[in-house]
Amino acid sequence: MDMRIKLDVNPMFREFTGEHAIPRAELDSMLPELKKAHAAVEAGRGKGMQGWMDLPYNQDEILTAIENTAARVRKEFEAFVVLGIGGSALGPAAVQQALNHLHYNELPAEKRGGPRLYIEDNVDPERMAALLDVIDLKKTCFNVITKSGGTAETMSQYLIITDALKKAVGDDYKRHIIITTSQTKGFLIKIAQREGYETFYIPDGVGGRFSELCPVGLIAAAVTGIDIRGLIAGAKDMDQRCASDDAYQNPALMDAGLMVLAMRHGVNMSVMMPYADSLKLMADWYAQLWAESLGKNETLDGKKCHVGQTPIKTLGVTDQHSQLQLYTEGPFDKALTFLKVESFRATTAIPHGCDDIPTIAFLGGKSHNQLIEAERKGTEYALYKSGRMSQTITLPEVNANTVGQLIYFFELVTAYSGALLNINTFNQPGVEESKIAAYAVMGYESDIHTAKREEMKNRPEPKAEFQF
Repeated sequence: MDMRIKLDVNPMFREFTGEHAIPRAELDSMLPELKKAHAAVEAGRGKGMQGWMDLPYNQDEILTAIENTAARVRKEFEAFVVLGIGGSALGPAAVQQALNHLHYNELPAEKRGGPRLYIEDNVDPERMAALLDVIDLKKTCFNVITKSGGTAETMSQYLIITDALKKAVGDDYKRHIIITTSQTKGFLIKIAQREGYETFYIPDGVGGRFSELCPVGLIAAAVTGIDIRGLIAGAKDMDQRCASDDAYQNPALMDAGLMVLAMRHGVNMSVMMPYADSLKLMADWYAQLWAESLGKNETLDGKKCHVGQTPIKTLGVTDQHSQLQLYTEGPFDKALTFLKVESFRATTAIPHGCDDIPTIAFLGGKSHNQLIEAERKGTEYALYKSGRMSQTITLPEVNANTVGQLIYFFELVTAYSGALLNINTFNQPGVEESKIAAYAVMGYESDIHTAKREEMKNRPEPKAEFQF
C-alpha cells in the first residue's frame, strides 16, 4: 500500500468552486515567485533557525539514546509527565493522540505497554493540584522542556515538582527528572549540569513550534512506545518529495502558494478539520505553527505589513454541528483543510435495528467508517456548493510514517509561506512582549521589566461606565 499522504487542492480554484476562489492564471503567474520562495528556504537549510530541516538526517545517535532512556523509563516508572508549554507540549500531545490508543492512560498497564502520559502545559493552580492527586511521585518521571530555561510557566512547574520529589523520595529525586534544553545557552542547562540530570539537547536552530521531530517530542513518544524512527523516516520522505521548485511537483510549495493567494484575496482564516479523533490535536499543533510563524507586523526589509492568517481548530464530524453553518453561509474569509483517513485502525459495524423508522434503519449493515467519510464528503460538497475554498489531505492510514510526513509537510508550507510574505517566519516578538509584561506584573527587577511596569501604568485608566 502506498503510504504517501496526498493533497487535493481542486476546490481552491475558481474553475472548480466559483468566483470567490483562486483563478488558475493567478497561481501560474505566481510560479516565479514560488521558485524564489523555494530557493530562499533551501538557502537557509540548516542555518539560523532552520535547523529543523536537518532533523530527518542528523539524529541517528540521538534516536538510539532516546530509545535507551525510554526503555529505562518504561521499566522504572508508572507515569511520565511532560512539563512544557507551546511547542514543547502541543507536538508531544498531537503525536500521542495520533499514534496511541485514544484512551491510552485508562488502559491496564499490560495493554498500555508504557507509563501513563500527562502533558502539563498551563499554570492553572487547580491543574497542578489535580495532577498531584492522580500520580504517585515515587513512580513518576518528569521531562522538563524549555530551550531557554527562562520560561516562567515551565520553570515554576519545575520548582514545584522538585520540591515535592525531594519530600517524597529524598536524594533519589534526580533519577525522576529528564531535562530537554539548549546545550549552549540559557539557564536550564546550568541547572541540569549542576544537578546531574539526564539531559537531551534542543538544537540551537530549532524553535519550539518546529521541535516535535527532535528530543522535545521524540522522548515522550518513545516512552509511550511510538516508533520514533518511523516519524523521522516520514519527515525525510516528505522533504525529498518537496525537493522541486516547481509547485506542480512540490505539494508543500503548491499549498503555500494557494494559501498566500487566499490571504491576498482577504481569506484571513485557515480552518483545519480532521475527520479522525486521532488527528484532533494536530489542529492544535498546526494553530501554533501557523499563527506564531506568519502573524508578523514587519517585513524583512523593515516595512509595516500586519500579515498572517488566523488558524481555527475544528473536528469532523463534531463541529459540523457547531461551526459549519458559519463556514457555509458566513463571510468568504475562510479556507478549510480537511484531514482524511483512508483506512482506520478499527472497524465499527452498525447493527440492524429500528426497522420501523426508515431514517434509522438504513444505517444497519453499514459502519462508522463509512459514515464518517460520508459526513466528510457531505461537508466538502456543502462548502463547494456555497462557493467556499477547501482542500483535502489524505493519510492512507495513521501511522508513524504518515504522521511524520504530515508534520514536515506543514513545516515546509509554513516556511514557504513566510518567504512569500517576506517576513521572519521563525521569530515571535509579539510573544516576547507578553512574557516581559507578565514578569513585570510579577515584580521581577531588571531595567527592562521596571521600564515595562512603568509603561503599563501609563495606559489609560478604565472607565467605570464600561465596567459592568
